[in-house]
Amino acid sequence: MKLDSIASVALATASEIVERALVAADAAGVPVCVAVVDRAGLPLVFKRQQGAPLHSIDIALDKAYTAVSFGRPTAAWDARLAQAGDLLRHGLMQRDRFVGFGGGLPILHDGRCVGGIGISGGSEAQDVAFAEAALSGVS
Repeated sequence: MKLDSIASVALATASEIVERALVAADAAGVPVCVAVVDRAGLPLVFKRQQGAPLHSIDIALDKAYTAVSFGRPTAAWDARLAQAGDLLRHGLMQRDRFVGFGGGLPILHDGRCVGGIGISGGSEAQDVAFAEAALSGVS
């Protein structure tokens, strides 16, 4: 993986990750939106396949943002929020851009979070699988 000088995923790597996600979604016949953000949560690459739901545009971006901002998969929030008190659960759910369901993964390099990927358009399980496929082979 190529990193820029501030330990963030590089544009070329972000492009490769998005293309891998699109290949996985194409193979499943599921039109999706894919976003990769840098370590600050700012978009690097975004693509929307024809037929992907329009709401999936913001959801993909927000999944990537949530994954990088917490350094954990968005799917991990379901169990965490189920155990949380009402204050934490309601507080996080009211936050703009917070996504607490699967499809967002942090992009890690040497144990450091350097970006995030978010995918939306399929089922939650499909979005997670496409994100995992996109990150496989990223070193």
